[in-house]
Amino acid sequence: MFGDLPPLSQLRAFAALADTGSMSGAGAQLNVSHAAVSQQVRALEDRLGLKLVTREGRSVVLTPEGQRLGATLCDSFGAMAREIEVLTGADADRPLQVTCTPSFADRWLMPRLAGFSEAHPDIHLMLNPTAQLADPAPGGIDLAIRFGAGKWPGLEAELLLETRFAIVAARDLLGDRTITEPGELLDFPWLQEVGTNEAKEWLAENGVTEARVRRMTDLPGNLLQDAVRRGQGVGATARAFIEPEIARGEMVVLFEDERRGEGYWLVTRPGPQRPSLKAFCRWLRRQVKRDGAA
Repeated sequence: MFGDLPPLSQLRAFAALADTGSMSGAGAQLNVSHAAVSQQVRALEDRLGLKLVTREGRSVVLTPEGQRLGATLCDSFGAMAREIEVLTGADADRPLQVTCTPSFADRWLMPRLAGFSEAHPDIHLMLNPTAQLADPAPGGIDLAIRFGAGKWPGLEAELLLETRFAIVAARDLLGDRTITEPGELLDFPWLQEVGTNEAKEWLAENGVTEARVRRMTDLPGNLLQDAVRRGQGVGATARAFIEPEIARGEMVVLFEDERRGEGYWLVTRPGPQRPSLKAFCRWLRRQVKRDGAA
């Protein structure tokens, strides 16, 4: 299988050219002269019988065939570099970068996080609570904790915390009123986490347009939970975040969306994981198991 491949030196030279966009840039990346890169690229074209670059003055432009081959080579060499880093521990000192929603960070992760720091004082954790989706990537985010069905193409997902998506309100807001239909919630103000459309989507799916709602306020996830508890509006949240308030009778679950409320997932890129990432995921699983036992 590998005997039919062009020499590695030719492939590396062309990958560097595709990555940098110039012969001189490729030479600097490989620590060789631009003439050496040009020679390797010409040899690769001769071997393949394809025109990979065209010259426009002093610049070079990849042909369609060159663009396709260049993209494949850059991805392949990048994947090899990432695997070698993981296997050799070359990125062991890099902080463990984790992203999750502000709601998850405030209501679930932060009250428990001190335990992880005590158990793993050698791991430098960087937590980024944001509603914006960001994919795990080499040298960047190691773990994304996301709410959903676990279907993110090109990424691996493991269910961490199963919980339903719920429409909730404080008992103080509802008073003695009993809500039986979604349309009855038009009388109340609504709260929604910045960067999401969960409340608006739920309303639309249940035949209530956002325009008919008394008021829709978007605010950060950590503030959303507090505002709902204070009776400032109806909100959409994961039921797991408010179980104590439900048990005390302070919060009321008005509706639950069993179809959409699968839970929070550990989302990573495929391939070997850094030791720090493995340790953090093991710790997260233990927290969920301990909570379930309690």
